[in-house]
This record gives sequence, C-alpha cells and structure tokens, in this order.
Amino acid sequence: MSLYEEMGGRATFENLVSHFYALVATDPVLRPMYPDDDFKGAAERLLMFLEQYWGGPDTYSQVRGHPRLRMRHAQFKIGEKERDVWLSHMKSAVDSLEMDNKMREQLWSYLVMAANSMVNQERDL
Repeated sequence: MSLYEEMGGRATFENLVSHFYALVATDPVLRPMYPDDDFKGAAERLLMFLEQYWGGPDTYSQVRGHPRLRMRHAQFKIGEKERDVWLSHMKSAVDSLEMDNKMREQLWSYLVMAANSMVNQERDL
C-alpha cells in the first residue's frame, strides 16, 4: 500500500487542497499571486502534484511534465513573509485532516521543506 493510500487517498488530498485554497482565497498576501481566471486551476495542479508525490496517480506528470517546482514558481516573489503565510494556511489544512500522527508529521515535514525551497527573495534587512 502506498503512502497515498495509507493517508486516505484522493479524499484526503482533496480535503487538504480545498481547506488550503479556501484560506488563500481571502488572504491579502497570497491571493494576489493567483490570477482570477486560474485560481481553480492552481488548486487542481496542487492536488495532482501532491497525489503523485505521495504515490497516487501520475496525472501531474502526464499533464504538466516534470514538476520543476522552483522553476514554475520563479515568476512569483516569494520571501519569508509569503512562505510563512503559505505555511500557516497549509498547517491549518493539514491539522484538519483525519490521519495517523506519524503520516501527518511526514506530510508536514515535506510541506515545510518544499515551502522553504520556494523562497526566492532575499530577506529585507
């Protein structure tokens, strides 16, 4: 059984992404980064990516190719503030999931690492 299945499969990741994007939709820091005509598309891409990363369907690669996360996010100014807000909303989404604590910690560790790797702006001194 894959981690994806152990975590609850598609329903778990749909809940995670839905919760996260409900918070992003009203966030003054993150919402401006998402074009109005692609907000739903961004949620779908995150869902496909997370499903594939955790051992689910490889739809993301079939549709988008290699993830290349840093490259795909390079157009956005992501500093510590944006990272921290993203993590705050994602933490709320992760905490809302019904899953084993060990799996929750594994998911959260990955998300923290991924968020840190997206920072592309120097810290303001």
